[in-house]
Amino acid sequence: MKAIMLDTEILSSVAKQMMTSKAVEIDGHKYQAIEQNPEKPSRWAELARRGHQVVQFRDSETNRFLAVSVDGKVTVYGAGYRDTR
Repeated sequence: MKAIMLDTEILSSVAKQMMTSKAVEIDGHKYQAIEQNPEKPSRWAELARRGHQVVQFRDSETNRFLAVSVDGKVTVYGAGYRDTR
């Protein structure tokens, strides 16, 4: 698997502009930014219910979630994705 470089500053900026879902292209790679549904049974939804802004980022090509932003602070998931900073 090829490592994909993520700029968490760009992801954070996108998260702050969210409504519900937004397509994002970074360095020619497409992602989907999805505002967390607070009704879901997850720890991220619990944070959303408490009033935090939670945005999940999904790789449009592989359909895998690759990062989450909570109140603008980005956490990158797993191997294969790296912060470019």
